[in-house]
Parts: sequence; structure tokens; C-alpha cells
Amino acid sequence: EVQLVESGGGLVQAGGSLRLSCIISGFTFDDYAIGWFRQAPGKEREGVSCISSSDSRILHADSVKGRFTISRDNAKNTVYLQMNSLKPEDMAVYYCAAAPNYYGTTCLLELWYDYWGQGTQVTVSS
Repeated sequence: EVQLVESGGGLVQAGGSLRLSCIISGFTFDDYAIGWFRQAPGKEREGVSCISSSDSRILHADSVKGRFTISRDNAKNTVYLQMNSLKPEDMAVYYCAAAPNYYGTTCLLELWYDYWGQGTQVTVSS
């Protein structure tokens, strides 16, 4: 059974930090690119960050560049999203997702992703 389980969300003040984790099971983790997405109330889901299977290629949305960092530990089947300098506009449900390939500059498009987690809520107070 494929499972992607996010954790690490919560309530933080603006300017604070959170680290999200996504633990994956049920398929060969090393073969998949992983993306983080988010959906705020009343808005469409958007891509935040993505990382290739080998960890050599990474892309961040312009809105989070310089503040968010994606990384993966293939030995632990886990992907992380370190979020610093959080803003109220970062508040959303954050999802991790897995894709069989890394699609370069389009890797933030959710159409590439086959498997999805249930999401974790990030709330940023101003």
C-alpha cells in the first residue's frame, strides 16, 4: 500500500520556522521525485518545491525562494521542507506528492504526481 504521511505542521508566528516531514512507503522511494504543494482556503493548490530522486535537482516557487528548503533522506524514505521566515500568506494545508520522474522547470505542476499525502496544516499568525 502506497502511503505518504506528512507531519510537522502547526501554529507559528510570522517570522518563525517549521520543518515539515513526509514519510513514504509502498514504492521504491529512490526512484521518485517528490514535490511539496499547498492549498490555502479559497485558492487553488500550488506547487511549492520539488526535488529529483537523486537530490541533485531542486526547484522552488518564486514565492518561497530564499525562505524554504527541500531535502530528502533516501535512507529514511523521508522528504523535508524547512520553512523559515514564515509569512501569513504561507498559511495553507501542505501536501507532499510523488512523481515517477523529475520534470525540470515544470516539476511544480501537480499533473505529474501519482501519489499524494493527506496534508498537514500550517497556520501563521501575524
